[in-house]
Amino acid sequence: MDMAVGLIVGSAFTAIVTSLVDDILMPVIGMVLAGINFSSLGVTIPWGNEPFIAFGSFINAVITFLLTALCVFLIVKVMNVFRRKKKDEPEMPPEPTKEEALLTEIRDLLKAQAESRSEEK
Repeated sequence: MDMAVGLIVGSAFTAIVTSLVDDILMPVIGMVLAGINFSSLGVTIPWGNEPFIAFGSFINAVITFLLTALCVFLIVKVMNVFRRKKKDEPEMPPEPTKEEALLTEIRDLLKAQAESRSEEK
């Protein structure tokens, strides 16, 4: 069930990153690079029926992948930091029960009596 939820959230997250790249980042990068529209970049090959190779779409897909990978990497790093903090906290030993405290006291008294008898001899 966790795997299914992860896949659904991951696909939704990929859609968000794709929108970020296509709608926000690529227009800004195109503006910086003298108004180049990456989605329309391509080459027409003058053979046969003259196919169009759209390498601008490939550049968009690569940037989308890199941003998605960066976000997943950062999420995993943050989760590891929280996990490590939980493991590093020392566990406090449990308080002894009343019976254990009483037994410890009896043991110490018997030990003290045995030492005092051995000193008398």
